[in-house]
Amino acid sequence: MFSIKSRLIFIALITILTTTLFIGCGEDEQQQSQQQARKSQVKVMKVIQRDTPLVSEFAGQILAANEVKVQSKVSGNVVEKYVTGGQFVEVNQPLYKIDSRTYESAVLKARADLAQAEATLNNAKIDLYRDQKLLEYAAIAEQVVTTQEAQVRAYEAQAAANEALLKTAMENLADTMIYAPMSGQISVDDVAVGTFVTAGQTSLVTIGTTNPIYAQFSVSETEYLKFLNVQALKSENIAIDVTLTLADGTEYPFVGQIVESDREMANNTGSLTIKAIFPNPSGLLMPGMFARVKLSGDTRPNSILVPQRSVQQLLGKSFVMIVGKDGKSEARTVTLGDKVGSYYIIEDGVTSQDTVIVEGLTNLQEGVELATTEVTPGEMGFTLAEVTSTYNADSANSSAK
Repeated sequence: MFSIKSRLIFIALITILTTTLFIGCGEDEQQQSQQQARKSQVKVMKVIQRDTPLVSEFAGQILAANEVKVQSKVSGNVVEKYVTGGQFVEVNQPLYKIDSRTYESAVLKARADLAQAEATLNNAKIDLYRDQKLLEYAAIAEQVVTTQEAQVRAYEAQAAANEALLKTAMENLADTMIYAPMSGQISVDDVAVGTFVTAGQTSLVTIGTTNPIYAQFSVSETEYLKFLNVQALKSENIAIDVTLTLADGTEYPFVGQIVESDREMANNTGSLTIKAIFPNPSGLLMPGMFARVKLSGDTRPNSILVPQRSVQQLLGKSFVMIVGKDGKSEARTVTLGDKVGSYYIIEDGVTSQDTVIVEGLTNLQEGVELATTEVTPGEMGFTLAEVTSTYNADSANSSAK
């Protein structure tokens, strides 16, 4: 049996040992916390390696594939209007009627002049026939017959001229009715009834087709050599996909084809004008709209991609910060290629085994210990949408892994 004094001594020793252990553990945790605090907090992502189509984007404008300004062939006041602005019309559908009274009178006069000329010609022919008979019996001078023959030819010419005038007058009368030269949608700037129109000068209305429809854009000489050397592309059978991004950011669902290109670079801008044609069955695209035109050309296999926000530039050089083997920041000088969505293609400087820092680069220097948090492209909002419209965050995550 222990005495009371021995028990008190034992309890005191246990208390001292326990306190010492707790103090030691607390100091270790505090040291670890201080070491963690000294590390720079950064977000990192694995470098992506994948086949990457080359893409360029241009500002474009939507144009009607066919557009005609309808003008009258005759002058006069508009007395009838058979359509309204914005209406779809079919080819040969009546649009306007010009006051035809003057042209009706011109037809009547031309018809009367022709009848008079034909009557005069007929009398001259009868006289010529009589004179020819008299000449057979030597009852008239040959000069008289020759003169009468010339007179008949003159009257024939006059009759032919009057016939042409009648034809012109009838055509002018027919032209007082104006028809649609093609099927399409008319503009809303159509003239009103009562407007006086001048032949060949006044535009009555504009008609344009919207399916198919053009997207027109301009490319620089460099982009032309990269994507649009048409003869080379045809010989190598390389297809160029043309897609549109509308003003609200939505992707147009149909793919277009390049159908026209100017014959020379513009002197003032050094750019080449290109037209691509797109199906427009629903009429979503309207002439005058603006859109971003994207061209996809060759695919670069196994391209190395890093986010654009990871790239820093200093004194004309580009570099990225990666996580070194010792867990410290390491600067790598890189050679940049094309931009693809949120990424740069890297020609050299990093490999698919590297991990780049995407957030926390402010004031970060080389050789600093890092506390890393690995993120995915989807979490950071990075996208390769300019490469393919089917790309999404899931495919980006799988590529990063």
